[in-house]
Amino acid sequence: MFGLAELEAAHEIVGRAVPVTPAHAWPLLAERLGTEVVVKHENHTPTGGFKVRGGLIYLDRLIKAEPQTTGLISATTGNHGQSIAFAGRRHGVPVTIYVPYGNSVEKNRAMRAFGATLVEHGNDFQTAREEAYRQAAVAGLHVVRAFHPHLVLGVATYALELFRQADDLDILYVPIGQGSGISGCITVRDLLGIKTEIVGVQSTLAPSYALSFVAGRVVNTNSSNTRADGMATRNPDAEALDIILKGASRIVQVSDEEIAAAIRALWTDTHNLAEGAGAAPLAAALQEKDRIRGKRVGLVLSGGNIDFDLFRSWVMAESAVAEKIAV
Repeated sequence: MFGLAELEAAHEIVGRAVPVTPAHAWPLLAERLGTEVVVKHENHTPTGGFKVRGGLIYLDRLIKAEPQTTGLISATTGNHGQSIAFAGRRHGVPVTIYVPYGNSVEKNRAMRAFGATLVEHGNDFQTAREEAYRQAAVAGLHVVRAFHPHLVLGVATYALELFRQADDLDILYVPIGQGSGISGCITVRDLLGIKTEIVGVQSTLAPSYALSFVAGRVVNTNSSNTRADGMATRNPDAEALDIILKGASRIVQVSDEEIAAAIRALWTDTHNLAEGAGAAPLAAALQEKDRIRGKRVGLVLSGGNIDFDLFRSWVMAESAVAEKIAV
C-alpha cells in the first residue's frame, strides 16, 4: 500500500498538526494484566482520536491532485467526521458529514465546532453512509470513504511512532471499526521487519470483521448495536479485510460489559478516559489474560470521545450493578 519513505513523509505532514502521542507503560495496568503493557495514547490528538492523522494526509493528497475540489462529504459515527472536518478547515474546504440519528451528541458538537455541516439520517452508520453517497452525486461533492489507502497511510503514522517507541512488543491489540487502524499497524510492522503479533478487536454486537476473518471473505451483518460506536460496522471493506487476513493472527470479540469494565480500568489505573473502541483492546487483553502472561503487550487507546451521558448510563451504571451484586 505504501513504502517506508512515503510513510516518513506522511509522518512529517501529520506532525505539523499532531504532536507525537505518548506510549506509556502503566504499573497498575501491568498488575491488572499480570504482564508488561504499553498504551499508545491516540486519545491525546487534537481531535481526541487517531483518525485525525488520516484526514490530514487524505486532504493533503486530494488538494494536490484535485485543487478544484469545492467540497467534501462523508458519513461517520464521530471520529472519522472530526478528522475530515479538522483537515478540511486547515485547507479551507467545506465539509458535510452525515451521521445516524441518536449519534453521540458531543461528537456531533465537535464536528460542528471544527466547521462541518452536520446532517442526521437513518438509524445506523451504514444507512447514513448510503445517503451521503447519494447526496454526493446530487451536489457534486467529493466523497471521503471510511477506508482509503491515503487514510491508512495517515493513521499508520501512529504505528510508526509506537513501534519506534516500543519495538519489542510481543503482541498488539487494535480495535477494528472500518479497518484503517489495524491495516496501518500491519503494514508498518511488516515494513519495519518487526515480529509483533497483531490481534484485532471487535464487539460481540458488531462482529462483521470477526465473522469475515473466520469465513475468509466479506460477511455483512444486519445490525451493529454496540454502545462502542467506533466499532459499529455492518459492512467490512474488502481491501481492509484482505490486509487483516494476511497480517493479523486473530480477531477477539468483546462484550459491551467487558468494554465498560475496561473503560473503568483505564480511568482508575491511568486516569485516561477512553471511548468504547479505545478501551476494547484492554478488554480483549483481559479476556486473554492467561494467554498473554509473560509477554510484552501493546494496547491502542484509539480515542477518548465518549459522551458524558453515555458514560454515566453505560459505564457507571454497570459499575453500580457490579458493586450491588458484590455487596
